[in-house]
Amino acid sequence: MASGFFALLDDIAALMDDVAVMSKIAAKKTAGILGDDLAVNAEKASGFVSSRELPVLWAIAKGSFINKLIILPIAFLLSAFFPLAIIIILVLGGLFLAYEGAEKIYEYLFPHKHSTTETKIQEFTETEILAFEKEKIKSAIITDFILSVEIVIIALGTVIKETLMSQIVVVSFIAVLATVGVYGIVAIIVRMDELGFKLIGMSAKENSPLKIIGNILVQALPKVIKSLAVIGTIALILVAGGIFVHNIDFLHHILPQLPSFLKEFIIGLIIGLIVLGIVNVFKKVFGKK
Repeated sequence: MASGFFALLDDIAALMDDVAVMSKIAAKKTAGILGDDLAVNAEKASGFVSSRELPVLWAIAKGSFINKLIILPIAFLLSAFFPLAIIIILVLGGLFLAYEGAEKIYEYLFPHKHSTTETKIQEFTETEILAFEKEKIKSAIITDFILSVEIVIIALGTVIKETLMSQIVVVSFIAVLATVGVYGIVAIIVRMDELGFKLIGMSAKENSPLKIIGNILVQALPKVIKSLAVIGTIALILVAGGIFVHNIDFLHHILPQLPSFLKEFIIGLIIGLIVLGIVNVFKKVFGKK
């Protein structure tokens, strides 16, 4: 009896060791999409009154957890009964990521001309403000659902050949880690300026360390969000390229002389630009109709 118990403990320890290794690989694979997730959510959570930023962010985070509770069982059922669907969804998700990354680069290089509009100061009632807030939360949760599907499928794709139990443990861990990590960091980011103003107010001296740090935090917030957007765009293309290279045999053997990260970026960007071109043609054709 005792030997059987210790054998069970040994099996559990071996499983947890395997899960730790696979979780590390899955986290590395999904890290790219998290950069874009951070930038998107930091932008979505900003623009509110200071006292409402954290409540709004908490509402979005709760919606994100619900999204994953919906996505995870469906992903595990597909993995158990139709594993080919995971690869198909993974490649389709790669096309979407590549398109999104290529679109951001294209928009930066060839920005659309926006018509100038006169800015007017308008007062809103409390009901209108709450309705706007609710609408923005809803929009953020929908965006999170798309990003959550990508994170779960990418994580599942790294352990698709493992046992179902290992898949459930690893992917669920990554889903929780992604949600807590992303929204925790976003909470810190959106409160940077508030902390900066408090530090500035705590010191009366012009060149005091607190005032200097406070000014740095206030000025750093927009730069941090912009840099996250740039990092996220590069990461989108790298993640997409990695999906194509590792799941499409022809692309796996192409350009063997290049470093893997450069090869994945080039392939992701080329495919992204192709998808962008197709989408733009469709927009023009059906837009005219």
